Amino acid sequence: MKILVVEDDEVVANVLSLLLSSHNYVVEVAADGQIAWELIEVYDYDLILLDVLLPKLDGISLCQRLRSHGYQMPILLLTGQDNSQDKAIGLDAGADDYIVKPFEQQELLARIRALLRRASVNPAPVLEWGSLQLNPATGEATYAENLLSLTPKEYALLELFLRNSRRVFSYGGIQDHLWAYEDVPSATSGNFFCKWV
Repeated sequence: MKILVVEDDEVVANVLSLLLSSHNYVVEVAADGQIAWELIEVYDYDLILLDVLLPKLDGISLCQRLRSHGYQMPILLLTGQDNSQDKAIGLDAGADDYIVKPFEQQELLARIRALLRRASVNPAPVLEWGSLQLNPATGEATYAENLLSLTPKEYALLELFLRNSRRVFSYGGIQDHLWAYEDVPSATSGNFFCKWV
């Protein structure tokens, strides 16, 4: 799953990026609403974690723009403002959920999982292929009931294939789903081959 974090506070953005990456999400960060809009026009994201107060294009305006252009991915607003009117404005702009800073990490992760479950085309909680199982709720993968030790990229690749078992991905398609735009492996960084049988 690929998440775009739109946050201008570098410390908060780094904390979010580390937290989400440690739970097997592919994370990209945009420091303002305009950069976020440009990334969304090019890349597919499963969820957007969006700060409300941003330079160039604020979170509410970006949310409205996304919905008016037909983007349906879940949007979770992050803000330091904790009053009913601000929450209503964010939700009316098209956000799916709202969390106030400072937030509890476990609550944030639970809200993200809930939004991704609702948005998933495959609502089954456990993804399966024969004896292979992947549970996105726990981040565990097993084969014949034996726990697999996977790197975050291996986990993301397995999840991509299990969620799209009838789809063939090009090299570029896999890159778009599994790597942040600034971290895409180059042809000189080693061979990247995968085969799904």
